[in-house]
Amino acid sequence: MQTMILLYLLIVNAVAFLLMLVDKLKAKRGAWRIPEATLFSIAILGGSIGSILGMYHFHHKTKHWYFVVINILSLIIHVFVGYLILTKFN
Repeated sequence: MQTMILLYLLIVNAVAFLLMLVDKLKAKRGAWRIPEATLFSIAILGGSIGSILGMYHFHHKTKHWYFVVINILSLIIHVFVGYLILTKFN
């Protein structure tokens, strides 16, 4: 069970990181962008670490306060839920 959760988190965070890269590259070219709802959704679904790392590594969306807040709140919730899962099921 824990292995599956860790694998899921690894994949979803890698996807979040790559989505930030792709959106940044599209922004530079003036191309069609990844919807903000998609970026928020991937962070909320467990990709907050990848999203935060991508934001700051690629300097993308860091000036939008709501991206920073939603990603940090998602991370806090994920840590709390992870703690509950580890303490209740072990």
